[in-house]
Amino acid sequence: MSATLNAGRTRAALRTSARVSGELLLVLVAAAVVLWVLGRMWSVVWPLMIGLLLTTLTWPPTRFLRRRGLAPALAASLVTVLFLLVAAGTVALIAVPVASESGELADGVVEGVQRLREWAAGPPLNIDDAQIAGAFDTATARVQDSAGAIATTAVTGLSTVFNGVVTAVLALFLMFFFLKDGPRFLPWLGRQLPGRLATDVPAVAARCWDVLGSFVRSQALVGLLDAVFIGLGLWLLDVPLVLPLAVLTFVSAFVPIVGALFAGFVAVLIALVSNGLTDALLVLAVIIVVQQLEGNVFQPMIQSRGLGLHAAVVLLAVTLGGAFSGVVGSLLAVPVTALIAVVWNYLREQLSDPPPQPRADDPSA
Repeated sequence: MSATLNAGRTRAALRTSARVSGELLLVLVAAAVVLWVLGRMWSVVWPLMIGLLLTTLTWPPTRFLRRRGLAPALAASLVTVLFLLVAAGTVALIAVPVASESGELADGVVEGVQRLREWAAGPPLNIDDAQIAGAFDTATARVQDSAGAIATTAVTGLSTVFNGVVTAVLALFLMFFFLKDGPRFLPWLGRQLPGRLATDVPAVAARCWDVLGSFVRSQALVGLLDAVFIGLGLWLLDVPLVLPLAVLTFVSAFVPIVGALFAGFVAVLIALVSNGLTDALLVLAVIIVVQQLEGNVFQPMIQSRGLGLHAAVVLLAVTLGGAFSGVVGSLLAVPVTALIAVVWNYLREQLSDPPPQPRADDPSA
């Protein structure tokens, strides 16, 4: 004989489900409102986040100088100037050797194009010069027909570059002020908040700061591994400009997806125009292997250990962030996930019951 449903328990389960669903909907609405507000304030939020990430990178030397007796403003100024010099030196280290060999690279590009045409003219493609000229004329006509769209894209690109410069300058100024006044922020914040918030908010902010520092250090380590392994492969294949390419690989590691693609494209192009197609394919294979190891092994392992997140969570966070917001989403996915985990763990600590204390007469105490 089958058991019948209990009416009271059924109504209680439905009421509980309805209450939980309503609470979840309210939480989702609140989250949507927060995201909408952040989107409206993105011109301020984006440089603020960049400034915080730069501050985590430059705070250790600032702390060292302050402990040696330098005034906060002087220590922050010295570190900011040093950061600018390092950034300019990095650009020079990449640009100067490339410029010095630009003539050879240009000749190599012309030779590479000629080799490509000769290869296309032979089997199995058998494309003659008339077909190539026709394809070139067709492409030229399409470019001419799309002149308006290209002009609009160019204007948009210039606007993007200008916004990027403004963001970088604003982030640099914010980094200076964070380095100068950062240690006074949490005590000031605690004095402005009432009740338990005066304790909880500074405690969560301090943990979030530690997590951001771990993220920047782990990303730098991942970039260093990429630069070493790819640079070693380029050196073994006798590709020119090994050091600039290694530095470019390290710097581009801080920009997910696009940075790796750009650095890899430059390395393959230089190998193609200087060493030929075979070495270019070998360089491409080295880059693919290293990038796969970095994306699926190095980065999840290093960041999961430094941020307290499982490697699968890191991998899924980067994928989800890229799907929602492209490059910016990929860049911010891991630190945002780590910050959410910090807040969640703090709430669990505050809402959990303390562990039971063993009794004095318990033999196992």
